[in-house]
Amino acid sequence: MNILVIRMSAMGDVAMTVPVVSAFADQHPEAQITVLTTPRFGGMFPTLENVEIFGADTKKEYKGFLGIFKLFKALNAHKHYDLVIDLHDVLRSKVLRKLFRLKGVPCHVIEKGRAEKKALTRKDGKVMKRLKSSIERYRDVFKAAGYEVPLNFKQKEQPLTNDILAITGEKEQKWLAIAPFAQHKGKIYPTEQMEKVIEHFSTNKDYKILLFGGGKQEKEILEGWEARFENVLSLAGKFPLEKELIILGNSDLLISMDSSNMHLASLVGTRVLSIWGATHPFAGFYGYGQKEEDAVQLELPCRPCSIYGNKPCLRNDYACMTQITPEMIYKKVESIL
Repeated sequence: MNILVIRMSAMGDVAMTVPVVSAFADQHPEAQITVLTTPRFGGMFPTLENVEIFGADTKKEYKGFLGIFKLFKALNAHKHYDLVIDLHDVLRSKVLRKLFRLKGVPCHVIEKGRAEKKALTRKDGKVMKRLKSSIERYRDVFKAAGYEVPLNFKQKEQPLTNDILAITGEKEQKWLAIAPFAQHKGKIYPTEQMEKVIEHFSTNKDYKILLFGGGKQEKEILEGWEARFENVLSLAGKFPLEKELIILGNSDLLISMDSSNMHLASLVGTRVLSIWGATHPFAGFYGYGQKEEDAVQLELPCRPCSIYGNKPCLRNDYACMTQITPEMIYKKVESIL
């Protein structure tokens, strides 16, 4: 049985497929699973004999509508598939499903719960209830295809390698990892307030602060903090994803936004103190295996206003983030560590 699993983006969403795909692969060694995803996300998946990554660059090689047909042809040249599991349900995957169905290949697709997510985030009359997590929704697709998937995934901690130690040094303190950025403003704790958090912990010799981020502007901010404060190291741009996962796995705690870093740390079993603004854990995007009490958030009548944090603030002040004080974060971190 050759199974094609589709989930192209975003990084956090792909990360949430890992516990399901890995558990399924472990339970069904007779199945050969091909994960169609963005090439650089392949490093999230543990090495398993019956799981392979088909990396598809949809911005270059498989760009545009014609690129979907080119991708379909490449997939069929790679192997014959007996089943398609679509965990994405966007235009590209819809077309791929249609093409596979024309070949007689059964396809199953995720139910995203768009209506209930809309009810959770609307301005008036919010329905504040915990929705099914994305991981559960992914598992439901396999169930619809006739497979039960127990969520018993646990990634083994990997030792720090020499190339990592050459930059981080030996682990002689508690490692407090901080990932202060996210894709959208509604999910980012204000930079000036996060700076106070970093400054506070940098004065404690028992901690080493490891900063995670990417992109030119983020890299500049992180390197600025590294230069200004003791015991602070920016890792931006220094390691590939696989190495960042090892570092996160050896960290004692991660402070993160509702972002991909929360999900990456969850994959390697690291506890996450997550900060929530426009979005909410109720929407189903909480980190795999994380403790509910580790979500730092304010109860405001306007929250949540967005599933992805990409909508303008209704109040124009982002109070959901700005009113979370650095002291609230200090106390929470200290109670954990």
